[in-house]
Amino acid sequence: MNLHLVGRSVQTLPFGHQAGQIRSLVSWYWRGSHPLRFMPHSMSPVGQPAHTQAPSVTAMAQAPPASAWDGKGSQQELMYKDECIVVDDNDCITGHASKYDVHRFNAKQPQGRLHRAFSVFLFNSQNQLLLQQRASTKITFPKVWTNTCCSHPLHGYDPGEVDDYSSVASGAVMGTKRAAVRKLGHELGIPPHQLPLDRFKFLTRLHYCAADEETYGPKAEWGEHEIDYILFVKADVDVAPNSEEVDAYEYVNITQLKSMMKPTSGLLWSPWFRILANHFLENWWQDIDKTLQTNDHVDLHKIHKI
Repeated sequence: MNLHLVGRSVQTLPFGHQAGQIRSLVSWYWRGSHPLRFMPHSMSPVGQPAHTQAPSVTAMAQAPPASAWDGKGSQQELMYKDECIVVDDNDCITGHASKYDVHRFNAKQPQGRLHRAFSVFLFNSQNQLLLQQRASTKITFPKVWTNTCCSHPLHGYDPGEVDDYSSVASGAVMGTKRAAVRKLGHELGIPPHQLPLDRFKFLTRLHYCAADEETYGPKAEWGEHEIDYILFVKADVDVAPNSEEVDAYEYVNITQLKSMMKPTSGLLWSPWFRILANHFLENWWQDIDKTLQTNDHVDLHKIHKI
């Protein structure tokens, strides 16, 4: 396993030594006693048909997008510029708001504002999963290790990233897939032509809420409250990370991932990835080709609330 540090290089070492080297770069996170709180486990039905949504929501999904997303701006600027898709507990669209607004935890909105997100799990031809370590300059959950790419479909851009009820119910979610390709390019420099939209498999959705207490303390004013669309894809790609988004990246097999996630590794992990790894990932990964080529692991009618 070869660790890739963005903007730096390290000697290839056996995994145990690499883990020690990584520990010198990051601090302890996700101890068993970590105070981060999750919502009780339950299952929610799929979002209601489009006619149950406010008329303005349909107009939002169908209106001509303003422009193409260019990714210009600092982390802080994009927090105000990017408009997330705000939803209710059934994933029905209720509007849109800035990334800054939806990620703020305060007295007015103690759990932020529920919005759509996606998590991409990209595997190479050796069935290894591409992980990334989020940049230390990220506003929410900096320095954590996580799956290949985690971000948001946005309102108001061309090509459109707002999926309506029928798109979600059919599993097409072309808007979310476009957002995934956009951010894989922005964060990891993966050329779009290496990731055709029809290569992505939409598996299910996860509803979770987590305050970033490790970074900001027990009264953290930043966090995540998302309905997360899980996308799997298998491709051999070129990776050229954006140092403002990614500190390091690594391809791992499942045994290596388990070692990295042991408390003794000292590595930080994102809350959404920890949930997915604990509840779903191994089952999906153990026969990745079956997961990608059949619907055996597809669950479009439940929102897993953890």
